[in-house]
Amino acid sequence: MLKRILLLIIILYTATRAASQTLGGNAVFNFLTQPNTAQLSALGGVNISSLGNDVGMAFHNPALLRSEMHRQVNTSFNSFVAGIRHYSATGAFRLERPGLNLGIGVQYLNYGSLVQTDASGNILGNIRPNDYMVQLMASKQYLERFRIGVSAKLVRSEYGAYRSTGLAADIGLTYTDTVALFQAAVVVKNMGVQLRAYEPGKQKEELPFDVQAGISKKLANAPVQFSLTAHHLHRLNIQYNDTAFNAAEGDLRNNGLQKVFSHLVLSSQIALSEYVELNLGYNFLRRQDLNVFGATGGLNGFTCGVGILLRKLQIRYATGFYQQNMFHQCSLNFNFSGTPL
Repeated sequence: MLKRILLLIIILYTATRAASQTLGGNAVFNFLTQPNTAQLSALGGVNISSLGNDVGMAFHNPALLRSEMHRQVNTSFNSFVAGIRHYSATGAFRLERPGLNLGIGVQYLNYGSLVQTDASGNILGNIRPNDYMVQLMASKQYLERFRIGVSAKLVRSEYGAYRSTGLAADIGLTYTDTVALFQAAVVVKNMGVQLRAYEPGKQKEELPFDVQAGISKKLANAPVQFSLTAHHLHRLNIQYNDTAFNAAEGDLRNNGLQKVFSHLVLSSQIALSEYVELNLGYNFLRRQDLNVFGATGGLNGFTCGVGILLRKLQIRYATGFYQQNMFHQCSLNFNFSGTPL
């Protein structure tokens, strides 16, 4: 069974990799990469292996779905600059007889009201561009320590007269050692196709395909968990190459070890008490992308957050640094099963 699952992942990865040659920022539906919950944002924006019971973390790795998340609901709100709003929700339930953990997730980005003009600058009215996605998730235990998960996504973007639809899927696998307090995971993300281009007759674009792997480890004698996550493993150089910018400012792309480190996200979770948790993250690629020529990097790439962990409710907040700006994300986890979160 496990061999067949791994073979399926390899086949799907190979088939998608053959058509995945876009540079950073050129794929369609890039909002699919946005963190859907405050805990994930606080951990650097990419984490697929964290040991915990937050159903929102399963949004980006369906193999994290498990029976303890039965009847748990995660809701989240993120406020960006320029009035951009990001909403998401994730819920899960357990089917005991087939031994399946099922989940559903939604994601919605609202870019506010924008003035629409023609090529001459004449005002034609207002538009309200938005992106949204609905996904179904399922996971199942295999042997004692493995869990396989899959997600199927319907994706939609509407920018005035320009509209696009797509289908995508994720496949994830986790290995959990509860005695050693260790978990490892691998996910192949956003395998799929753009069904309808923004303009009729135009060439269809590629989805933000990604291969991620991660490990998480809790310390036995301290309330601390560390995670290391690697993303975009299907391509070594993931630094964005803007030829116009390079000509004007100089080629700021790094070589050697910087190409390797740009794949990594480091994070830690610290239990300050039974009810309070601190989350910290550092995203190498985000720091490289935000460090503009001739300006200090400051805290670019760093994220942090705090969680209030009650019996049937978790309240989480996350923030991060984007040059002179910060984002603010809040999440609520509700437990309707009657057991503690």
